[in-house]
Amino acid sequence: MAIHPKTPSEIESMRLAGRLAAEVLDFIAPHVKPGVTTGGLDRLCHDFMVGVQGTIPAPLNYAPPGHKPYPKSICTSVNHQVCHGIPGDRVLKDGDIVNVDITVIKDGWHGDTSRMFIVGEGSIQARRLCETAYEAMWKGIQQVRAGARLGDIGHAVQRHAESRGFSIVREFCGHGIGRRFHEEPQILHYGQPRQGLALEPGMTFTVEPMVNAGRRDIRALADGWTIVTADHSLSAQWEHTVLVTEQGFEVLTVSAGSPPPPAFVAAPATPAATVS
Repeated sequence: MAIHPKTPSEIESMRLAGRLAAEVLDFIAPHVKPGVTTGGLDRLCHDFMVGVQGTIPAPLNYAPPGHKPYPKSICTSVNHQVCHGIPGDRVLKDGDIVNVDITVIKDGWHGDTSRMFIVGEGSIQARRLCETAYEAMWKGIQQVRAGARLGDIGHAVQRHAESRGFSIVREFCGHGIGRRFHEEPQILHYGQPRQGLALEPGMTFTVEPMVNAGRRDIRALADGWTIVTADHSLSAQWEHTVLVTEQGFEVLTVSAGSPPPPAFVAAPATPAATVS
């Protein structure tokens, strides 16, 4: 497993890429409303990334082994779509939930983040699912510190989601990130504490749990990219890119419009942390 902790100058580049990715979500947030198409959101984000930020949309034409090139600049996963939803003609309606997943490349470095949006009012279940997925992400992030194990992250995520009656998708995980979109290590969102690779300062990776309202089982659609829940239940996901520091962690994908961390993140018992 080849893992290369980032140098101080590389970390600065990652901070910039992460902030820019988060600012795309700030920009698009007012446009996520009833009547907009997911393709319209993609065009707005693409133009903002390329024309305003001077960044490259990493998903556009991305083609890992076994996949045809991804055709759009962002991912939009609506309701029972778990991840990698392809923007198109779908019109968002009141009550929908949608994950908008952004990855930008700035000066060769990747910033990767996603947020859930509730279109209009949303049901009680939808709001509770989105809230739980957000908390689960942060429960995992809280475990990040030098000397902790990958299993500590996954266990914290899984325990929180399942304690609320939801399930964790196991076929997809977080990942190392830097000059490459996907690097080692893989960050599972389930597992046992004190198991797995030990974390080192300078490591950068995503924490991005996918939480289902029903069973954890998934299936792929014929487009070759979109993943949905097998039982058609709602699914929610949040994502941050995180840096392991000597003192704890730093979240790299934050911006002026980022939702604040849950109240428990500020509790005295948490590891030393920086939300940049």
